[in-house]
Amino acid sequence: MRKIIIDTDTASDDAAALMMAAFCPDIELLGVTVLAGNVSLEQAGNNALMTLEVCGNDTDVYLGAKQPLFHKREETISVHGKDGMGDKDLIHPVKKAAKKRAVDFILDMAQKYPGELEIIATGPVTNIALAILQDRETMSHVKRIWSMGTPGFGPGNATPVSEFNVFIDAEAYALMLGSEIPVSIAGFDLCVGDIEIDKYELSYLKQVSKAGKFLHDATSVLLEFNQKTRGQHMVDLPDAVAMATAIWPEVVTGRCAVHCECCNVQGPAYGQVIFYKKGSTYESMPALKEYKDEVITSVDKEIFTKKFMSMFEENADKPAKKEAKTKKK
Repeated sequence: MRKIIIDTDTASDDAAALMMAAFCPDIELLGVTVLAGNVSLEQAGNNALMTLEVCGNDTDVYLGAKQPLFHKREETISVHGKDGMGDKDLIHPVKKAAKKRAVDFILDMAQKYPGELEIIATGPVTNIALAILQDRETMSHVKRIWSMGTPGFGPGNATPVSEFNVFIDAEAYALMLGSEIPVSIAGFDLCVGDIEIDKYELSYLKQVSKAGKFLHDATSVLLEFNQKTRGQHMVDLPDAVAMATAIWPEVVTGRCAVHCECCNVQGPAYGQVIFYKKGSTYESMPALKEYKDEVITSVDKEIFTKKFMSMFEENADKPAKKEAKTKKK
């Protein structure tokens, strides 16, 4: 069974992704590490704990970075609400975050499961970068990192060329890309457009299960934002799409091997990630020898929607608590 850590800043789309992992029978969810991004560290931790709780999952949550690597965290305008979860007073977890720090947990699992551990990052990657800085040799044995980050081959959402998760801490993203770990990237262009959950599907999920109602309420501010700014009665869930590429391989219909460079110099290009495609010729630079990373270029919308919706139906009667898949030490 695959060994998985989810690293997240837990807003409503991260919660959707976390639910997918919590309900997936094909993975062993070792733990969830959180950091500040969409919301503060403490809020992100509580959001993750509450999401797992409504899924009947007792996986431990570990608190990580409060700030980016080299600059102060700036408050951002959240399309998910001030608490990241729709401002519906949903977040009252019974369980507390684990005492062990996120970076220490990541390194412990990388050491325990060399060549097996996979990390799915749905937020900025500061925790991962800190783990690499602390023990690069141990982290070199991570099997793969799955990242919801970069604009892919389209425009950014933080700036014209940068996507939010990278823009928050481009230094961390550059460090991750420069490590030995293979990275699979689901860019923002892959995760928006015609792959979305509309308000009718959300209303249906509200009736299906406790988890469905939780997601419906948590995405309410996002739904209102899309209605006002785009005239669309839907929620886009980039982190859920990225999670799907990691745990539902049949969803992926296209991928491209690349060499990546991330701009971490302050200025208009800060956070831009440049992809050099394998097989392409670039006259201004010598041929590259390493293409360890990949960009997911297309997914099957119908398969994604069917699996996402049926997940809530199949888990409608989950008990309030489920035994953790990992033994507590």
